[in-house]
Amino acid sequence: MGFDRYLCSPEVMTGRPHVLLSAAVSLDGCIDDVSGERLILSNDADLDRVDEVRASVDAILVGANTIRCDDPRLLVRSDARRAARVATGRPPSPVKVTLTRTGKIAPDSRFLTAGEGERIVYAPASAVSDVRDRIRDAATVVGVGDPLDIETLLADLRRRGVRRLMVEGGSEVHTLFMASGLVDELHVVFAPFLVGQPGAPRFVNAAEFPQGPTHRMRLVETRPIGDVVLLRYLPCSDT
Repeated sequence: MGFDRYLCSPEVMTGRPHVLLSAAVSLDGCIDDVSGERLILSNDADLDRVDEVRASVDAILVGANTIRCDDPRLLVRSDARRAARVATGRPPSPVKVTLTRTGKIAPDSRFLTAGEGERIVYAPASAVSDVRDRIRDAATVVGVGDPLDIETLLADLRRRGVRRLMVEGGSEVHTLFMASGLVDELHVVFAPFLVGQPGAPRFVNAAEFPQGPTHRMRLVETRPIGDVVLLRYLPCSDT
């Protein structure tokens, strides 16, 4: 597929990983509804595309609230892709990463228990002790400022060898990365329906974003995938 074709090479310019943010949304911009059940926005073909992207990165990051609500495994599903990663000296799946301000991560979550490989939990310095007490040795816990600082988090990941980071949500994490101007590639899949619920979580929350009307993102791909459509943008301004 050639995902590297449009990279902004942030690791060369800033010493941080290339950040690819991925989301599936309804036509009215929601990433979930208020039912308590997980809302399926994508389809099988697109889920396979996401698996291909996951196989191409070094780490996948979700927020702690996504772990609490969706309990994702964050693993490469395809046996062939897992084998291809191993053949090149990489682990079968990317490093799992989360960030939390409160430390409320269940020790039995699939983030911590599913699959093998490295897991990293980033937290404010003041919460590190509580997080370690909660999850014990299930993951590496790292303090990154107080309050939590996303640039420090990214710099730490780069020092750990992460060159490509995939950010998968949820709303607070999407907002944090987009508002910080730290997203180099944006993948948004639109599902063919509307949620319409006032309390439904959206792709991003209210914030001041650098990708505003006077700094339009560059569209580099539009692709129908069954009944959904993928849009790929470059938010960075120097390409």
